[in-house]
This record gives sequence, C-alpha cells and structure tokens, in this order.
Amino acid sequence: METMTATAAAARPVLERVMAGGADSLTGLERQRAIAKALDELPADVLRPLFQVVEEAMAHMDVNEASDIDMGGDGCRGHIWYRVHGVKQPDPQRGLFEPLETDILCQSLLSSAQRAHLLEYRNLDFSYQIEARGKSLRYRADLYFDLDHLALNCRFIPDAIRPFRDLGLHANVVRVLSLVSDRQGLVLVTGLTGSGKSSTLDSVIDANNKTADAHVVIIASPIETIHRPQRCIIRHREVGRDVHSFREGAVQALRQDPDAIVIGEMRDPETIVTALELTDTGHKVLSTLHTASAVESIDRIIGECAPNEQDRVRHRLADTLQCVLSQKLVPTLDGQRVLAMEVLLATSAIRAAIRNDNTAEVYQMLAEGGQLGMQTMEQALLELVTAQRISTESATSYANNRPRMQELLGTA
Repeated sequence: METMTATAAAARPVLERVMAGGADSLTGLERQRAIAKALDELPADVLRPLFQVVEEAMAHMDVNEASDIDMGGDGCRGHIWYRVHGVKQPDPQRGLFEPLETDILCQSLLSSAQRAHLLEYRNLDFSYQIEARGKSLRYRADLYFDLDHLALNCRFIPDAIRPFRDLGLHANVVRVLSLVSDRQGLVLVTGLTGSGKSSTLDSVIDANNKTADAHVVIIASPIETIHRPQRCIIRHREVGRDVHSFREGAVQALRQDPDAIVIGEMRDPETIVTALELTDTGHKVLSTLHTASAVESIDRIIGECAPNEQDRVRHRLADTLQCVLSQKLVPTLDGQRVLAMEVLLATSAIRAAIRNDNTAEVYQMLAEGGQLGMQTMEQALLELVTAQRISTESATSYANNRPRMQELLGTA
C-alpha cells in the first residue's frame, strides 16, 4: 500500500495481522478460505478499521455524485474507481491497494454466512447500509472472483425516489401502472445495466404507495430502496436473506394477500414462468428485464423458455402483458444524463401479434401509437434532440434502430 487516507492507515496493522496468518502464501480458493477463517476469528472492534476503508469510499459517492464504485483484483490496478455521470475513472486520493489487501477489505464487509456463500458460489449479491453525515446510505453490492482475487462493485441507491410525474408518461400508461385503476397483468421495466430500471420501478411503487390502499410484496436480490409504508402495506423480502429464491418468495406471496408482487429481475426461465403464473392468479406483477427494447423483451421472455413450452408462454404473455417501459440514460450536452424511454401498451393488435409470433410488427405499432401513449426509442431520442438536450451523435449511438434514427433526424 502506498499513499493512503487516515482510515486506510488505521487499517494497515489489521491487514498485516490477517496476512500473517498465511493467506499470502496460498493461492486461489484456499487463500480466500484462509482470509475468511482469519476474519471470523477477529473481534468486531478489530475488524472495524477494515470495513471503514470501504465505507469511507462508499460515503464519498454521495459527494462526487457517483453511481458505482469498483475495487479489487488486478483489473483495478490497485485503485478505487468511481462511475460519475456515466464515466468510470480511478480516484488517486483513495490510496493504492494490493489485490490481497482488497481481498481482505472486501471480505470484511461480510457476515460469516455471506463469506460461506461467496466461497461456495464464487459470487455474492448483497445490500449494504452505512451511516454518514447524519443519514443512512444504501448500496447494492456484487462481490465476485477475478482470477482468484475478489472484485467488488457497489451501486449507490439514492434515498430520494424520482417523482413519478418526472417520467412524463401518458395518462393511458399511468392508468395501467396504477393499482387504483388496475390490479392485474404484467408490467415490465427494461434496459441494459445502469439504465435506471430500478429507479423507474421504485417511482411506480412510490406513486402507488401514495395513492392506493393496497398490499405490495417486493422480492429482490438484493433489496435496494426501502419503501416506507404510506397508504400501502409494503413487504421487502430479500432472496438469500428472507427467502431462498424468487420462486419460493412468489409462491409464498400468494398466501400473504397481496395486490401487487414486485420481482426484482426476471433473470432466468424459472423466474419468468413464475411471473407469468402469478398474473394468472389475478395479481399485478411488476418486474425488470435486461433488454434494450420492448420487442426484444417479448422475444427474450419467449426465447428463454424450452422450445416445447414457447407456444404456451407466448399465449400466456399475450393475455397478461400490459405495459413495457424500455429505457436508456443518454449523455446530455451539459455533461449529465437524461432518460429516454420506449413505451409499449398491450393493445389488442399487439396482443394478436405476440400470439401469432409476429413481433416484428410491434415496432411499427409503437411508432404509430403516439395518441395512445406509445413511442419508440428513436422517437424519444428525437424529442431530446429537438429540445436541445442531447446531440444527434448521441441519439444515433443510443438508438435501437440506427437507420430509422438517421431517417428521423434527416426529416427533422
């Protein structure tokens, strides 16, 4: 370790104590097991300087407006990195750490049970909370192996939830998202990593929490935003902590008298089928999906299932899908980022296209559905260009359909 903060300097003797146990002479999984064993044997007050190094770096995200932090492994070159307004760079003020040192620092954040899970599955998703400057700060963390060392990513979860009205949605879309108007069907918020899916979903939950008398069960891995009950009862069930799996949480939720069930992410065939089964029971299901467009979302759901199940899933999706919000965060002319959103409402024509395996027709329906509240990503980007929020280059770069984007820009 070279230049270091005062907090890092205080951690130095503890790092040396852990390494003296022999971890530096081992490799691979055995090294991580030795670190875990050494940390398990240390009293909490001795451990504190270790995790305070990471917590101090986390707390700085509230100051430098970073969305993510990365550390550990050879890939970070010994630095702690921040993503600020979409740009990821190292912070030389945070100090320089050897990979073995960051292995120890990362494991110090975990409980014994979490360390055991990490060593068995080589990956751990978890939530983390600290107290800094008189307030609670929450993070979604992912700890994983990188060439036998540990690498950590933490996503900052803002305490303030984006106001629902700032999404700028059409009244028809608002009606579909509201538990006051509709308590059935599937609603998806989709986008690639870092596109703000969770923030949009939280805005929808928060709006219903303020307007509907209902019961909402949130199942996520991990739980990010904590919603304080207002007009709704809101349950937070973290996979691996409060329930074993998304499927178990969903099945159990049916016995808990919910009006809406939020599944943090539809990431595998089992979770996708579970979400569709929940809609069959007459509940509202809200979830996220890692896709770039509404059409891709439909194809992904069907394609994730076994070939002999796809016809059944296609018909079930056609019957239950209500709305897809597909979004991207686009760099603005002033160095910030702005939300661009594609919107699909499941009209009878779109349901028929899904049922008949003609999803290629859906894009044109979105383009022509403006009066209903629908729009393509390209139309959303064109609006931002026209409003002088983003450049034409950014619009073209972030478009799903670049030829169509160039055509729209040329016409404009």
